Amino acid sequence: MMKEKFRKFAHKTSMATGTPFAFGIALGTIIIWSFLGHLFNYSDTWQLVINTGTTIITFLMVFLIQNSQNRDSQATQMKLDELIRANKHARNQFIDLEELSEEELKTIHDELRKLQEQTVKKLKQINEKRAR
Repeated sequence: MMKEKFRKFAHKTSMATGTPFAFGIALGTIIIWSFLGHLFNYSDTWQLVINTGTTIITFLMVFLIQNSQNRDSQATQMKLDELIRANKHARNQFIDLEELSEEELKTIHDELRKLQEQTVKKLKQINEKRAR
């Protein structure tokens, strides 16, 4: 129940803070704060207000953004996995690649690089034949 409430809160917050309106509010806050500097003689307290406020907001937003990013990444991964499963020519070994070790990923990357080089070579040969 708590996870679901947090998920909804994180989603709504990330959607709201990603708008031009939210950016305008943040920019407006900075502009007002900077103009108030003269009124407060650019004191340490004046600086502390904005530093503390932005630090707290940034700290909390990191967790909200990370939550949203994790969910989006997981959803994208599941969609890609489904496409791999649905395509009879796709290799099922590509499902859950994110779970592999760095060495396993490098091995697959190298294999794909070789396939790409072979494909490019074949395309060049085809284009050369057409040019003749």
